[in-house]
Amino acid sequence: MSPAETPEKDMDPRISILMYHQVGRFPPMRAHRANYCDAGRFAAQMALLARLGWRVLDLDTALACLAGTAPTPRRAVVLTFDDAYDNFFDHALPVLQGHGFPATVYAISGWLGRAMTWAGDEPGRPAPALMSAARLRELRAAGITVGSHSVSHAKLAELSPERQRLELINSKAALEDVLGEPVRHLCYPFGSFDLESVRAAAAAGYLSATTCLRGAATAADHPLALPRKAISYGDNLLGYWWKLAMKDAPKPALVQWRQRLAQEPR
Repeated sequence: MSPAETPEKDMDPRISILMYHQVGRFPPMRAHRANYCDAGRFAAQMALLARLGWRVLDLDTALACLAGTAPTPRRAVVLTFDDAYDNFFDHALPVLQGHGFPATVYAISGWLGRAMTWAGDEPGRPAPALMSAARLRELRAAGITVGSHSVSHAKLAELSPERQRLELINSKAALEDVLGEPVRHLCYPFGSFDLESVRAAAAAGYLSATTCLRGAATAADHPLALPRKAISYGDNLLGYWWKLAMKDAPKPALVQWRQRLAQEPR
């Protein structure tokens, strides 16, 4: 059933955009837990979405829902994966395909085919591989959306407006050369952004940009500053369901950004 065919009683103008990073088999950890999701737990999470009737939307459909041009399913969720780790192919993609779920993977154009080292060494953990250009093309052939995660994975809010502009424009252009199609979606590295980032993203032609602001996305959010809910290594199914289902009041930082961007063009 398409969003347009969803009964009116199932409508709710809230969408949970979930943030994942790596999916795989990992030894227990204390640091950087939000960067990992156990493959078994990921499979169970996706099965829970299917069993409870959550509608997994692609970002383009979610944007239409938030803009009011398409109805929002009562249980709506978007799946996003930061950094484009190569282990996505082994552990996340088969599960997503088994359920027919769309997803967006954000790639760092200047790090394609390299090992992720910006977080520093973690004892006992090899630096994980990032997808190459060829792997990104395989990803698109499998139906997964590819978005931009900048050129260098820098904290944008710490850069000059011109550096920010180049990070976003050049990443978009490089990924479009790799894929042979427009790249419409962006994720701010480390969740670091400011008003200049939003304006640079708009000028570069992105339709959406996701943040690390915590909460469900609603029509009150600017499409270039969408909040997300981070899925961590320690989240069991109860914790996962809680993040999906609870309608907590927006966090102060999210409220402040909604107010700051209320007058920005959409």
